[in-house]
Amino acid sequence: MILARVTGTVVSTQKNPHLAGHRLLVVHPIDLDGKLVSTSFLAVDVVDAGVGDRVLVIDDGGSARIALHDEGAPLRNVVVGVVDDIEVDRGYLA
Repeated sequence: MILARVTGTVVSTQKNPHLAGHRLLVVHPIDLDGKLVSTSFLAVDVVDAGVGDRVLVIDDGGSARIALHDEGAPLRNVVVGVVDDIEVDRGYLA
């Protein structure tokens, strides 16, 4: 799973029928301090996340299709949770 921040949405006039009714979000991976890392990518939203939300993203096609309840969906990334808070024991990370 990837911790990310939603930075935008995608509007499309045409999309694969398996994705009909689902929003596409632009998400950007973040570290535990909320700093942007890596590069943005698209993910299908199944939890009604919004711009600015911290989210958990599945980055595996098989698991993503299970989360979407559609084994035929052509996707890899699905937003599966909105993160309210993060608590980290910094001593454990040292």
